[in-house]
Amino acid sequence: MSRSSSVRMVLALAAFLLLPFSLSGQTIPAPDRGPDEGDGPHERLIIRGAIVIDGTGSPPYGPTDIVIEGDRIVQVRTVGYPGVEIPEQGRPGNATREIDAEGMYVLPGFIDNHAHAGGGSKNPELSYAYKLWLAHGITTVRGVGLTGFDLSCSEQARSDANEIVAPRIVNYQRPGGGWDEGPLDTPEKGREWVRWAADNCVDGLKMGAMAPDVMAAVLDEANEIGLGSTAHLAQTGLAHMNAQDAARLGLTGMTHFYGLLEALLKDHQIQPYRLDYNYQNEQHRFGQVARLWDKIHEPGSDEWNALVDEFIELDFFINPTMTIYEANRDFMRARQAEWHDKYTLPSMWDFYYPNRRAHGSYWFYWTSEDEAEWRAFYRTWMAFLRDYHRAGGRLTAGADAGFIYKNYGFAYIEELELLREVGLHPLEVIQSATLYAAQEIFEPQRRPREFGTIERGMKADLILVDENPLENLKVLYGTGAVKLDDETEEAVRVGGISYTIKDGIIYDAKQLLEDVAEMVRQQKIERGMDPEAPLPRY
Repeated sequence: MSRSSSVRMVLALAAFLLLPFSLSGQTIPAPDRGPDEGDGPHERLIIRGAIVIDGTGSPPYGPTDIVIEGDRIVQVRTVGYPGVEIPEQGRPGNATREIDAEGMYVLPGFIDNHAHAGGGSKNPELSYAYKLWLAHGITTVRGVGLTGFDLSCSEQARSDANEIVAPRIVNYQRPGGGWDEGPLDTPEKGREWVRWAADNCVDGLKMGAMAPDVMAAVLDEANEIGLGSTAHLAQTGLAHMNAQDAARLGLTGMTHFYGLLEALLKDHQIQPYRLDYNYQNEQHRFGQVARLWDKIHEPGSDEWNALVDEFIELDFFINPTMTIYEANRDFMRARQAEWHDKYTLPSMWDFYYPNRRAHGSYWFYWTSEDEAEWRAFYRTWMAFLRDYHRAGGRLTAGADAGFIYKNYGFAYIEELELLREVGLHPLEVIQSATLYAAQEIFEPQRRPREFGTIERGMKADLILVDENPLENLKVLYGTGAVKLDDETEEAVRVGGISYTIKDGIIYDAKQLLEDVAEMVRQQKIERGMDPEAPLPRY
């Protein structure tokens, strides 16, 4: 067998191993949007007196009136000064619906650029994920992939038409997904699939580490016809395709960290794995990847800076999804998160339980040594992200929730906190979650951006929250933030998003959370559990 043939066989196996873990059980599409679910769109909706954080990087300003007609913002007008009564003269009028937002903060809808909606026996109803996303202000998700190929397409169309309660869905698929013409084992086959995908509802590609000649062809064809691309470059292919190699071939962005530090190896060409390593043993897979941090060229070295500079020159997006691995550096904290008992389905809890067959459930014997290595890994990884951001690189927000004790929506807000830990100013965190995330979607498609900022002509995708998220990102969690009330001397909960607006349709975010809590209660009852009981810990 030739070397190129053996490489292709290894990478084909890698692509198979990267497929989302398939749970038995039915995946239930979202039900049609009910008459009491969402208010609008309206002929002329005016949000009155808000403080605007517009996503561009501009500092907050207000009081401001925002005028929405149908699904578009048509006017953003400053109408006064803080602490002064707003004069009625000169304010936009003729509203058919108004929201009094004085004292509230308005942000662009968040964009989760790494989303899976679950399904199967984990969370059978896709509406469970959709409502958690919307409740946390996420108005657009980039499914990578969202769910099965055909169902992703149909749910995308129903969301675009606002027939369901769901964020907007951007549909990325793995090469070869959805068709029955065999594996992409030649460059010609790769190009053929890309053209087919572009005609079948696909917006972009979620790449693995394919054989170099096939990957080059797939990326070239995708860039030629305007499909975006991101990648999870699995360890099984990194000897042939690290992040630098893929970016040079035309990959427009990466998710996670796979292939990043491998491009900086100092004394080896491949990671020096433990000698009993087996990729199918997920504790090996996820335990060993952290043990790379001290085997690379150091932060600030010529090699390190050269990689930063090359990614900048290639206009490369990094969607780090730090939250999905956060449990690796503090397993107990992730398992004990305060939202699990009320908002995590027992079926999801089953999936998180240590299991050698379930992807991401690798807690076979997680040790203090594993957590120490992961903390060191995060320090190094975050140092690269910080240097890349400071050099002008664009980081975007994504969660990859539904695995490793990370629930939809909640994990996304944790990702914003982790971007803050990297060193981004809170305004830059919001910019990554909105403007930059939208640019990652639209720029490869070579079409004008339609959302991601609060500006005239943009889609009416907005978040209203009654606390300042720049002071404390925790107020964006569905559970809010804990604050001492100095008058009563009681600890109270503040924040939680009040309204999420998608395409001009107003959703009560707290009602969406209550809908999810009821799903959890009903599943507990079906299992014979006390509906108010906490989930069993072990």
